[in-house]
Amino acid sequence: MLKYYKTNHDTKELERRNGFESDCWIDVVRPTDDEVEEIVEATNIDRDLLIKMRDDDELPRIETSGKETLIVLDVPALEDDGDDDDDYITYPLGIIVSENNYIITIAPVETGILNDFRKGIIAEFRTAKKTRALIQIIAVAAARYLKVLDMVYKAIDAKEDSMRKSTKNEDLIDLLTAEKTLVYFASSLKENRLVLERLGKGNVLPLYEGDEDLLEDAIIENEQALDMADVYRKILKSISETYSSVINNNQNEIMKFLAGITIVLSIPTIISSFLGMNVQFGFIGTSPLSAGLILLGSIILSIILAIWLKKRGML
Repeated sequence: MLKYYKTNHDTKELERRNGFESDCWIDVVRPTDDEVEEIVEATNIDRDLLIKMRDDDELPRIETSGKETLIVLDVPALEDDGDDDDDYITYPLGIIVSENNYIITIAPVETGILNDFRKGIIAEFRTAKKTRALIQIIAVAAARYLKVLDMVYKAIDAKEDSMRKSTKNEDLIDLLTAEKTLVYFASSLKENRLVLERLGKGNVLPLYEGDEDLLEDAIIENEQALDMADVYRKILKSISETYSSVINNNQNEIMKFLAGITIVLSIPTIISSFLGMNVQFGFIGTSPLSAGLILLGSIILSIILAIWLKKRGML
């Protein structure tokens, strides 16, 4: 998918264009071979920069080729795994800034990070100010991490409340998925931090008035997101360990109870087996009350044994 945008010089509003123009923004998602060739023909950009960004596993980095500089960041997005759950993962977003008066954003999948830019609701977004536009995209990506992490934590909290009532395999699997998301986020945010720190040195792209403050805000939000991801991972680990201990303890309690019941029920079995032998036992063998006496004796012994086990915590 290929789209062109440009900020109107008079109205300062972002407008959709039909083709390449100077100082425009080229928005590319899952580019086809024809779209790649169209961009190369219009901009004379290095084709390899575009081809690389088709890969879902591109790592955050800064790469320069000729007059173009490629900045790759990891951004959060919903994982399309076919179920109804909101599972998040990270995908690379490439931002190509050129000295030839254009900026390109390219991604292997639609992440939604740029939706507000496309709608023209990001304040002071100017396609002619390439460095400022780059930093604004970075800032929005950092803010998205904070928003998604808040949603992940709420999901973890909801699962914890559910597990207090009844522990199900589905709840444990959901916690495992949340942990996977946090691992992805923490790793991506650390990689993004290196990219932002390098941009902050000012030797990759020139930083103009106000750019340094905006970049500093993006760096701070990235650090906040990284700290949140680490804290939530620790909380999730603590929850998982606690419920694992609870499950094991409950299992031990059940096994202990069943062992106690088995011991109590073994008393009538032992007595009936012993007295059932073909041997005379005095009046018990001839008395019409023998069955009742044996039953009563078995019950009394079982109750005494049950009380003794109860005092020792086995029942």
